[in-house]
Amino acid sequence: MLEKLRPWFKRLIQPIAKGLVALGCTADMVTVIGAVGTIVVSIATGVTGWLVPGSIVLALFVVFDSLDGSVAALTTGGTKFGAFLDSTLDRIADWAVLIAVVLYFLLHGGMSLSEGAVTKGDVVAWVGIAASLYAIMTSLVTSYARARAESVGYEAKNGVATRSDRLVIILVGMLLSGVFGNPAWLMVFQVVLAVLGTITVFQRILEVRRQMRADGE
Repeated sequence: MLEKLRPWFKRLIQPIAKGLVALGCTADMVTVIGAVGTIVVSIATGVTGWLVPGSIVLALFVVFDSLDGSVAALTTGGTKFGAFLDSTLDRIADWAVLIAVVLYFLLHGGMSLSEGAVTKGDVVAWVGIAASLYAIMTSLVTSYARARAESVGYEAKNGVATRSDRLVIILVGMLLSGVFGNPAWLMVFQVVLAVLGTITVFQRILEVRRQMRADGE
């Protein structure tokens, strides 16, 4: 859904990209720094439970990571290796953000460690963990569907939850849970993410099938 805002966003960050080029940064450097920063901050956020600062810093790294395309356009124009590196590291960064959510629920989600009746905290934490683990699968399959479609000559970029949508859902859920001190917010957003991720996978499958049928395959 947020893909429609990409042209406007590219224009917004263009001055920052020009500044990075002036400093001697390459597109690959921006890609690596953005991915490594996202991974480190994600794990730290999950372990410490500091959702508000974590979500804000992660949002900044997401913006930084998106600069690689603009930097490439201003320098080399983009390379095949750069595109490959960006896509590969994006998958690792996506995994790290969702693992951070799992760690948060395990360490700070309010689970009861004593035997006895299941508490509300137990339900929130385990639903959040299950939704997050499921969302990891849909995230990877969504990206794989696009790559596999392109490998056989078709396109699968559609869907209600592309990468930018997924990151916004996760970060907003983190921020709200941190602000209100209630893991239930993050749990709800993770369930929404899991549902939208499933829809996106099927949308891409159906889109490729439609294109193949139009070609008589």
